[in-house]
Amino acid sequence: MKFRPLHDRVLVKRVDQEEKTAGGIIIPDTAQEKPMEGKVIAVGSGTKDDDGKVTPLDVKKGDRILFGKWSGTEIKVDGDDLLIMKESDILGIIEK
Repeated sequence: MKFRPLHDRVLVKRVDQEEKTAGGIIIPDTAQEKPMEGKVIAVGSGTKDDDGKVTPLDVKKGDRILFGKWSGTEIKVDGDDLLIMKESDILGIIEK
């Protein structure tokens, strides 16, 4: 199945978080917080202003992003757990 977000929506896959602390303690799945970092899988076409002009989004497919703890809606696409959120929920892009 293909999925294309509409307008200012972004499809994100969470990145896996380390299961060990810096001191080497293993954190069980039940105690881990969900990561607030993800990779952009797909983006919508952008927002329309009052004149009908489309403004493209600042993020693009492949960007690594940070988002708020309660941002987005969890969905399942082809068996993958993903998030769909508005671009305004994204806090920033991680650059290497």
